[in-house]
Amino acid sequence: MIREVIVSTNSLDGRIHLAPMGIHVLEEGVLLMPFRPSTTLENVLATGVAVMNATDDVRVFSGCLTGRRDWPCVPSEKVSGFRLESALSHTELKLERIEEDSLRPKLYCAVAYEAQHRPFKGFNRAQSAVIEAAILVSRLDRLPPEKIQRELDYLAIGLEKTAGPMEYEAWSWLMEKVRLFMGDQ
Repeated sequence: MIREVIVSTNSLDGRIHLAPMGIHVLEEGVLLMPFRPSTTLENVLATGVAVMNATDDVRVFSGCLTGRRDWPCVPSEKVSGFRLESALSHTELKLERIEEDSLRPKLYCAVAYEAQHRPFKGFNRAQSAVIEAAILVSRLDRLPPEKIQRELDYLAIGLEKTAGPMEYEAWSWLMEKVRLFMGDQ
């Protein structure tokens, strides 16, 4: 199973890095597969830890992809890292083994600690649309422009029917990035 979360890592000198990522939940832990080059990859290899943050604030997903990475964080409990202050829950991870790959190494992690902070009440269609659009934006350089536009047009239907101010804000950040990218084509 793949879950869309925000992964927080930090450099050896303590700089926090947040990145949206589809993580693989395994029976024996979690699999991270960041693309090269990646700050997340560099940080996990350097520190041996990461924190998986579950959030219902889709602005964090959009923000991380559009240069808005300054989200409040607090120290994690058991590993030397940080979690999103607003996380509904977080899972602290310790790197156990690596399967090298030139494009996407596999980082197998054990769960060191988990905590629930607030209940998850579910995503509405707009929140799901923003997360799907964020995934598309993360792959702008790998997908044909017509596929991107077709999928965004479809996702906009759910957004328009169920969005609140936060979802519209997150969507606008992503659409700005798409417009800038498509203008460079």
